[in-house]
Formats: sequence, structure tokens, C-alpha cells
Amino acid sequence: MAKRPLTLLVSSAGRRVGLIECFRRSAADLGIQLHVTACDAAPDLSAACQAADSSFRVPPCHHPEFIETVADAARRREIRLIVPTIDPELRPYALAAAEFNRSGTRVHVSDTAVIDVARDKLETMRVLGDAGVPTPRTARLDDVRKSPRDWVGLLLLKPRGGSASRLVSVVERPEDLPESESEPMIVQEYLDGPEFTVNMFIDRHGALKCVVPHRRLQIRAGEVEKGRTERHPALADIAGRIARALPEARGALCFQVIDDTIRGPEVIELNARFGGGYPLAHHAGAPFCQWLLEEVSDVPGTAHDDWREGVLMLRYDAAVFQG
Repeated sequence: MAKRPLTLLVSSAGRRVGLIECFRRSAADLGIQLHVTACDAAPDLSAACQAADSSFRVPPCHHPEFIETVADAARRREIRLIVPTIDPELRPYALAAAEFNRSGTRVHVSDTAVIDVARDKLETMRVLGDAGVPTPRTARLDDVRKSPRDWVGLLLLKPRGGSASRLVSVVERPEDLPESESEPMIVQEYLDGPEFTVNMFIDRHGALKCVVPHRRLQIRAGEVEKGRTERHPALADIAGRIARALPEARGALCFQVIDDTIRGPEVIELNARFGGGYPLAHHAGAPFCQWLLEEVSDVPGTAHDDWREGVLMLRYDAAVFQG
């Protein structure tokens, strides 16, 4: 077992206290002395930054000095692992991952090719569809407006590069679609059925090791508030197809599926990072955090797919107090 202290950075930490707790439990199980630091544009107002052992301020992730600020902190604080938590910071980290690695810091991020697919919902549907992954028909808003008669029934309108259910709406018919857009938008066929999030772990060699679906029983602000793990062979098969379609994917990823009552399960979203509902998979016996710490610490990997079905997560609001 690794005895050397290990410093972990949770980036754009926000409210991800649950993720920090998962890493701490995993480190304790491995006998690793873990120091958790966190960064955010407003660390004084971040619950996760307050829950971490230390924290520091960074510019917004789109700022040209964001990576430089993190890299300086990584050198000074001897950070061994960086875990990004929001979509907009994935590409900057992916572009800088090799430089971080040369300095002894691993960034938990997939290759830029994977990020570019995941961050573009239209490209996500194209790449996955070409790989045989079931997906709903998807097109640019402008293209649908040009040929509205080619589309029937309810439609889903969403930003091409959005996240957290931002600006997502249901449209009853093509004629009701907006005539203008403040940002690139896409249209998808509306699917009707239970929704699942599927957490998947791909090891550093590119092997898919674990697939944990959970049924999204209740959702708030785009994240699962109540969920239950459920073994679903069709979703495990889809995860395998996604892994083959994105051979440069690494670590924790998640995708969302609607199991349509007529057409069966189809993928509607892909996130190349820890999902907000990951703690459910962790508590069900799939500790992705532990497996990442094993890789960083160069100890034998224990990744597996032997997790518990029927584990229920009921989230609630908590608070961090100061002063």
C-alpha cells in the first residue's frame, strides 16, 4: 500500500462535497494520507472549498490564466491528481494534460478528441450513432426549421453545448420552434420512458472495467435527487459500444438514457467527467475514486463490476457554516 501523502485537487469544486467525501473514504481504505485541496472562482462561497483541507481562487475556466494559475498551484502544493468537475473546464485541462503529467500531476481527463465529442451534443449523437449506439434523431434547429414537415410529434430543444438542463424545453410541434437562437441549438425526437444515468469507469489502459446504471427517480437542476442502482444488460452493452467508439476515453464518464416505451433505451447525453450522481455508484460498491487513487499511487488496480443492485440514494440539502 502507498504510504506517501497524496494531494488531490478538486477543480471548480462548487457544491461537490459528496465527491470529496468519496475520495476521502477511498484514501482511508487504501491507507493513503490524503490532502484535499479545492479551487473555485469564488472559494469563499463554495461549500466544497470549505469542506476541503485547503482551497484557493482561480479565474473562470475560460480565462487565459486559468491553466497557468492551476499549474502554479500544482507545482507549489505538489498536487498529484486533478479532478475537473464541470464541462467548460474539460477542454482546457485536456489540452494541458501532457504538460501537467511531465510535472508529476495527473489530470483526470480524457483526450481532447473525446472532450470535443462530449461537449458538442450534435457531434455526440453522430459519433455514437455511427458506432451503433441507439440515439434519437437529432438536428440543428436551423435545419429543422427549414424542413418542419420531416418532423412529427413532440420535440426536445436544447443548447448544442449546454449542461445541467440549461434552456432545455419540450416543443409540441415543429411549427412552434423559435425563429431565432441566442446560441447554437439542436432539436431531438422526444422520448417517453424512464430515465437512467450510467456511470462507467475506463482504466488507464483503455479497458472498460465497470458499468453502473441508476434509475433517475427524481431530478433537480439536471442532477439526480433520488435514484436507485439497477442492473440493465442493454445499458451495459451500450456502455461497451461507447467505450469502443471513444478509445481515448479514460477514468469516470457517464451518459444518460431514456428507455423509450416503444423504441427501447436510447442515449441522449454524454459527460466526460464524474457525474453529479456518482456517489450513488460509489456507495453501491463501485469506488471509482479508489481506482483513480490506485492508478496515481502505482498500486495494483482493483477495478471490478461487482456492485450492488437496488441501492437507493435520497439526496437532501445540507449547509456549511462559518463565523
